[in-house]
Amino acid sequence: QVQVSESGGGLVQPGGSLRLSCEVSGSIFRIYDMDWYRQAPGNEREFVAGITVQGRMRYAESIEGRYTISRDDANKTSYLQMNALKPEDTAVYFCSVHIAPWGGDQRYFWGQGTQVTVSS
Repeated sequence: QVQVSESGGGLVQPGGSLRLSCEVSGSIFRIYDMDWYRQAPGNEREFVAGITVQGRMRYAESIEGRYTISRDDANKTSYLQMNALKPEDTAVYFCSVHIAPWGGDQRYFWGQGTQVTVSS
């Protein structure tokens, strides 16, 4: 069974930083793209950042220059370093990982999300 789990959210003041982690566990043959999304109250879920298995990164315009995505394949983990946070960054952040499980079809697996609140 494959699991995706986010951690690292919390309450931070404007201008502050947080680092989110996305850990993958279970019976896994291969991990492909690792992406981050977020959803603010009343809004649709939106793409934030992604990193391919080759290490190519892409970012949403709204966070480019402030967020950095990375991955540690040995530990099956993705990170999202968030700097210069703004109140409008407040949302639940989700990790979405393209995984090929052992004995199963490859697809995207989602975590339960971690709350990020930016407020003074």
